[in-house]
Amino acid sequence: MTGVKANSGTVGVSGAVRENDCKASLESKNQVDSILRWAQMAGKSTGIVTTTRVTHASPAGGYAHSANRGWESSAPDDCLDIAQQLMTQSPGIELDVILGGGRQEFLPKNMNGNREDGRDLIAEWKVNMMKNHRMYEYVKNKTELSDVNLKDVDKLLGLFSMSHMSYTGTKEVERDEPSLSEMTMAAIEVLRKNENGYVLFVEGGRIDHAHHQNLAHMALSETIAFSRAVDVADTVTDPEDTLVVVTSDHSHTMTINGYPSRVDKIVERVERGGESYSILSYANGPSAKFHKYQKQPSKYGDKFDLYPSLVPMSLETHGGEDVAVWARGPWAHLFVGSFEQNVLPLIMSYASCIGPSKGKCSDR
Repeated sequence: MTGVKANSGTVGVSGAVRENDCKASLESKNQVDSILRWAQMAGKSTGIVTTTRVTHASPAGGYAHSANRGWESSAPDDCLDIAQQLMTQSPGIELDVILGGGRQEFLPKNMNGNREDGRDLIAEWKVNMMKNHRMYEYVKNKTELSDVNLKDVDKLLGLFSMSHMSYTGTKEVERDEPSLSEMTMAAIEVLRKNENGYVLFVEGGRIDHAHHQNLAHMALSETIAFSRAVDVADTVTDPEDTLVVVTSDHSHTMTINGYPSRVDKIVERVERGGESYSILSYANGPSAKFHKYQKQPSKYGDKFDLYPSLVPMSLETHGGEDVAVWARGPWAHLFVGSFEQNVLPLIMSYASCIGPSKGKCSDR
């Protein structure tokens, strides 16, 4: 999000800040701006959409400066927690759209939240919006979001769950929570009213969570939900003036086993030579210990079925291979070959003439 590589566990700071080093993270020279901040400084609208808590690591990379990604509702010494940065500091307070989960990080303990300072940051955000005469809406569920007249809103905050949003296809999503596609559409509706353009970050964050639990079926379902959100963005924007970039921050250890035929369902088991095996499995994860003592299901039909893994670990790990990047729109041809992950926002800033590339449009 910043174009700068950082140490593991940190958010929005340079490599000079090590994990948990609050003092170093407070030094302005160690705080790095993200592409969302670059966009705001160029007069563009900005937003984040995620199925995780909005204070989780990936979205936080767009607005926070923290020596620990886990300081979501509390932080030591003079450091501000991530939720507080989002609601009270730039660039967080200047975001035009914030949609996702994580209500607990903004509410005090006596309101079933996680905050120990007694503050209700949602209420404070509302007061700030009124004080600045903004046309704002705060929504907590799918119905409230659909009832908002987005044409009359310039600030939209939606926190649809106490922690991460529910997995795709669950009763909570069908009844109470908007889909990633619905949130993406709402965000674009609000942001595209700005003639100067916008930058929107959209994350299907629960793909990662499902993989960590060896829930291959659910991970693929979440991937489909993310694909649908990408389709929404592709459909309602013009490739002549809107760059859409799709990628992942890392891979996982899931693999496709054997040579299943096209008629085999990828989430199920197959029979070959009198042997039965799962088409999908992992190199490691919690299911290794589980399946050591219990027989694997003969048929995987539920999205919450554990898929087999080899090495027992409390959580499945990330993979080490490169991940793909897809792009369409202006300057999409620059996303080619093999490059480091921190290059992504730099290419996007070049395409939109903001941040490090501000003023370079006159040269082309």
